[in-house]
Amino acid sequence: MTFLNSYETIYVLKPDVTENSNLSLVNYYKTLLKEKGANNIVVQHRGRRHLSYNITQYYDGIYVQMNYKASGDLVSVLEKSMRFNENIIRYLTIKNYDVESISVY
Repeated sequence: MTFLNSYETIYVLKPDVTENSNLSLVNYYKTLLKEKGANNIVVQHRGRRHLSYNITQYYDGIYVQMNYKASGDLVSVLEKSMRFNENIIRYLTIKNYDVESISVY
């Protein structure tokens, strides 16, 4: 059994993406995570928000947040898939540290 880390991935969709495309993208990435061995997958739609600076020609975007437990290899597969998706204008994955796993001396 491999140890799974906690990750949080936030990605920003183009503001002109339809609701159907939005849902199918969310389902695609959720299925990808499940098939590759991730668990405790929680997806939250953060909605349309104004960007701090424009990315290409977009001033706002649709934010989606995913929290999950997975191996580091899965994160690279996920990010590679997002890099080549033309509906995603930005993505970021961070590793969450559980409070219990941090030891203080």
